This record gives sequence, structure tokens and C-alpha cells, in this order.
Amino acid sequence: MIILDPLIRIVIVALDIYVWAVIISAILTWLVHFGVLNTSNQIVSMIGEFLWRITEPAIRPIRRFMPNLGGIDISPIILILVIYFAQMVLGNILVALHTGL
Repeated sequence: MIILDPLIRIVIVALDIYVWAVIISAILTWLVHFGVLNTSNQIVSMIGEFLWRITEPAIRPIRRFMPNLGGIDISPIILILVIYFAQMVLGNILVALHTGL
């Protein structure tokens, strides 16, 4: 329990950070698509590439599973819901560790 408790808490925080990365990636994609940001800007390009590389491996399987919704991509929302579910499970494990169940 000495190692497991902090480890679970770190995983929960890492999942929180990943949720923000997914949200920022989706917003950045919209901004580029609507012409607000230009990918010829090196900083925008680097940030977009980094976010795509860390979020796409988790979103790609969801996209393959989802039906075509007419150009609307809800896979980031589904990924965020899955992450929240995992965080709740980890939170329940922490409670069980502390109560001795």
C-alpha cells in the first residue's frame, strides 16, 4: 500500500493531463480547419504534431469502431469518457485500499 497509493494517484493525474491534451488537440484541429491558425507557422506546426502524436494512437481505434456521422468526429469525446471511467475505477481502488475492503 505504501507504493500502490502514490502510484495510483500519479496515474490519475497523468490521465487528467492526457484529457487536457485531447481537448487542446481537438480545439487546435478546429482552429486549423477553419483557417484561424496556419500550420505553416513553425510553432503551431510543432504543437499540432506533438499533440497528434500523443493523442492519435488512442483515438484511432475509436474512429475505426465508430460509424460515419457525416463529418462529425466524436471520438475525442468517447476517449475522454473512457478516461474518466478509468479514473473512477482507480479512485474506487484507492478507497478500497484505505478502508481495507
